[in-house]
Amino acid sequence: MNAKPHTSLNRVIEALGDVLLEPLAVGRDTRRPLGGVVIHDPYDDAEFPDRAVVLGVGVRESGEIVKLLHELGERGASALVVRSPVSAPAELARAAAASGVALVGLASRASWTQLAAMLRTLLAEGDVGDVSPQALGGIPTGDLFALANAIAALLDAPITIEDRDSRVLAFSGRQDETDPPRVETILGRQVPERYTRGLAESGFFDRLYHETGPVYFYPDDDGENRPRVVAAVRAGDEVLGSIWAVVDHALSDERAAALVDATKIVALHLLRLRAGEDVERRLRADLVSTALEGGRGAPEAVARLGLLGRPAVVLAMGLLDSADDDPRLATERHRVADALALHLSAVQPRSAVALIGEVVYGIVPGNHGDQQERSVRVAAAFLERIGHRVSATIGVGPTALDSSGLYDSRIGADRALRVLLTNGGAKRVLTAEDAHIDALMLELADLSAARGDVATGPIARLLAYDREHQSQFVHTLRCWLDSFGDTNAASAAAYVHPSTFRYRLRRLAEIGGIDLDDPRDRFAAMVQLHLLLHGTRPETA
Repeated sequence: MNAKPHTSLNRVIEALGDVLLEPLAVGRDTRRPLGGVVIHDPYDDAEFPDRAVVLGVGVRESGEIVKLLHELGERGASALVVRSPVSAPAELARAAAASGVALVGLASRASWTQLAAMLRTLLAEGDVGDVSPQALGGIPTGDLFALANAIAALLDAPITIEDRDSRVLAFSGRQDETDPPRVETILGRQVPERYTRGLAESGFFDRLYHETGPVYFYPDDDGENRPRVVAAVRAGDEVLGSIWAVVDHALSDERAAALVDATKIVALHLLRLRAGEDVERRLRADLVSTALEGGRGAPEAVARLGLLGRPAVVLAMGLLDSADDDPRLATERHRVADALALHLSAVQPRSAVALIGEVVYGIVPGNHGDQQERSVRVAAAFLERIGHRVSATIGVGPTALDSSGLYDSRIGADRALRVLLTNGGAKRVLTAEDAHIDALMLELADLSAARGDVATGPIARLLAYDREHQSQFVHTLRCWLDSFGDTNAASAAAYVHPSTFRYRLRRLAEIGGIDLDDPRDRFAAMVQLHLLLHGTRPETA
């Protein structure tokens, strides 16, 4: 049986070299298989896979690059990517040759995040489905970059393959012959919103998705942007994406037919990739779920994930402000799960991520005593990178010293996540320890609701009086308790004068029969008010 194909440095440079990458000192041995993508952190000595591509974010000085090349050579890395341009190229070339680590430059306007995503896409080629090599239309299954170059050769035009959301899945060579919008699209791996919005408003996408042949787009500008010919990629009635070619004139009949035929091959590749991704997701979800549930099968699942015998922390991520009936919700969950997997694979390659139900779980291994603190930083960095377009929060469980502790770490992460979701995103990251009291109160509210408990004693009397007289005594008491008895602060929170607030306080004590000087009465009132706030029925007994 043949081994699974692996992506080489030569393959990466060939696919991404026109716009994103520049070979600075790669040597002759560029066909070595690559083992993963790692972001360099000078303060972290975490393990990374053999033959890794290391992204030297922030590494600019030639002396620093030379030192890093030698360090990476000792750790078995294959390549180092730094921001172009670089100084002292001759010195860097000698260091690259001596260390055995190829040196590659990243274009000045390119994003490190986008590069990491593209590298991960390339390195995943051949990793889905069975291990035997397969071909669709003469192109290895899933190799969209090779397919893009093949289509470009047929059309004699640089092309991109995009999904339904105008994200770039792959692109051909010769992109330097195109125009600024195409370069911006490839650098961002997404068609800029100002272009997609204009195309949608003009009805272009509606026409594209209803036409069976090529559709031409002629920009209305001063001539800086070149025309396009586009063809939709379909699987039956479902539109999977599109192929965009930059052209100066209409295609000949032969090339138009070749473009339509190419959409059928692209559709097969996209369906094959989607099927493989679905299988891989299900397998990973099953392994992560089994590992987090504990029990008899957990050690084997942990071993298959490559986490046996290593301390780890469980992350639990959920989405805020999401309507359960929103059809886009499932897609959004898968998207953030993939984004978290990409982020964790860069900072800790042996991490495991899976969407289980409505929660995205991540198992983050490490070798440090401050593993939980480090996981908090990793989670916060991820949420900062995805911005506020996605309203996500992450609960961080306690450190599990081995596989048997993953269940407890998962429970802690779940409790912290629930507190975050209940509080509406006041914080975005919370540890199980910091969420302990709030989690206990939520669980007490659950128990009280399940038993059908209702408000009793002074709180019940105040609730009844407020309903009958349209007063605000319960709110007044809550403000006073939340302010630790500080009348001035409480009156400000209630938006009334301190004298008025003190009068209301005396009246509520009389009506409710509560002794505000008694700490037990105050505690009982605080607990009942907290339970009311979290959904216990307010009816009196």
